[in-house]
Amino acid sequence: MNKLLLSSIILILAASIFLFSNQSWSETKVIPLGVAPIIATDYIHSVIEADRTIYSKMIVERLGDAISLKATENYLQENTLPLPAQFLLLASENVTSQGLGMTYRLMSLWPINPQNGPNDSFEEKGLEAVRKNPNKPFTTIFTTKGKRMFKAVYPDKAVSKSCVTCHNSHPKSPKKDFKMGGVMGGISITIPLGQEGLIPAKVVADYIHAVIESDRMIYAEYVVNRLQNNNIVNASEHWWKENTLLLPAQFLLNASDIIAHKRMGLMYKLYSPWPINQYNRAVTKFEQQGMEVIAKNPKETFIGTHEVHDRQFFEAVYPDFAVSKACVSCHNSHPDSPKRDFKLNDVMGGIMLSFPVQ
Repeated sequence: MNKLLLSSIILILAASIFLFSNQSWSETKVIPLGVAPIIATDYIHSVIEADRTIYSKMIVERLGDAISLKATENYLQENTLPLPAQFLLLASENVTSQGLGMTYRLMSLWPINPQNGPNDSFEEKGLEAVRKNPNKPFTTIFTTKGKRMFKAVYPDKAVSKSCVTCHNSHPKSPKKDFKMGGVMGGISITIPLGQEGLIPAKVVADYIHAVIESDRMIYAEYVVNRLQNNNIVNASEHWWKENTLLLPAQFLLNASDIIAHKRMGLMYKLYSPWPINQYNRAVTKFEQQGMEVIAKNPKETFIGTHEVHDRQFFEAVYPDFAVSKACVSCHNSHPDSPKRDFKLNDVMGGIMLSFPVQ
């Protein structure tokens, strides 16, 4: 088994035992708990960064080396992979289209596309600040159309060779000496401020889930489905041995492992009443009841709270849909699958999020 995937399983189990032992939880429609805005944007950024790292290293770099599958600017015409920056852009556009109020964008002081430059003086100052000190986001509070907003700029680092190569060799690039790990720009995240400066816990969960689902949807549609349909490369369970794409579920699981290793309080997991791997079954009563609710009404989100050592956590269960043919084919044909009649867009399980609240 892939080491990262095995690590993910062990860490999620350990986290589940710690978080859910001796806990009390309650289902409620309104939970008057919140998260500080900087913590909320930290969570959002961590998911963006984890998914981009998985895409850059496990998809772009690995398949570039293994089967010479390139990531190119004109990926649709050339039947190649989107560049990591294009992947992020597609996902951010999808999140914006949901109308949640949270937006994020990739930008740079040295953009290949002028539209990706700073929009205002704050973003310009933010890019300069994170270039000099990449360990601290640059933040501000401002008001627009009568709404108070919180904005944070995080460093965008060169996480793969493809990022460096593209910018250093592109004829329109104003900077051609990037190095691996260096700051290439920034990710700007903007969210509305709640009452008393806190962001309601359910709203934060919706933001995090929106990024998780958008990244997976972009991966499923623009990478897995497109490349499979064009007979370029398939997605398979044993991707690391077969030099194939990760299944969309594996994309999510490997990213959740990166989040868990950060030990920032945020964790999420994919689980199902019909798991191929028993590690992905419902562990707690909350997860079981959440699955029952979302199975009956996929538009619902099941929420609750629990306490661990006098620290309160918010948790939410969202439906997990069959987002690609690869998901359906894998579960319907796998010898260990207890359910073999899934269809595209069926609810296959749930995504459970948990994080501490004030």
